[in-house]
Amino acid sequence: MTKRTAHGTGARLTGTAGALAAKADLKGRTQARAADLKDKAGALTVHLREGATKAGQQAQGRAVKGSHTAQEQMAKARHTLQERALRSGHVVQEQAGRAGHLASEKAVEAGRAAEGRIPDPARMAVRAALRHARPVLIAGAALAGVTAVGALRRGRRH
Repeated sequence: MTKRTAHGTGARLTGTAGALAAKADLKGRTQARAADLKDKAGALTVHLREGATKAGQQAQGRAVKGSHTAQEQMAKARHTLQERALRSGHVVQEQAGRAGHLASEKAVEAGRAAEGRIPDPARMAVRAALRHARPVLIAGAALAGVTAVGALRRGRRH
């Protein structure tokens, strides 16, 4: 063999030996692969944390918006209820006023009808009662109550 051929063969064998040694370095390759996987896991963890944070922020935003919507609806409902109660109160007040006027008119009519049948000394009292119908009605109710109590007491004695 010539020197040149031996030298080329030696170089090839050295290269092949180096390649075989690299393949045989299982510990080194395993450590490199573990470092690569560790880097990928770290990147994935960061990505997942960012996604979870974003999802939490979105959920919080939706909850706040839902809360505001519910408060607005409650305010509208309360306002509607107050308006209806106010209208109902006005209707009742108007009806009570009409009923009071009607009762007062009926009392005046009854008083005028009875005025012609009352003797002269009592007519002055009837005219005063017509001018002040409500106080007379109240006094009449009180007198009726007193009379009823007296009648009940007399009924117990006998």
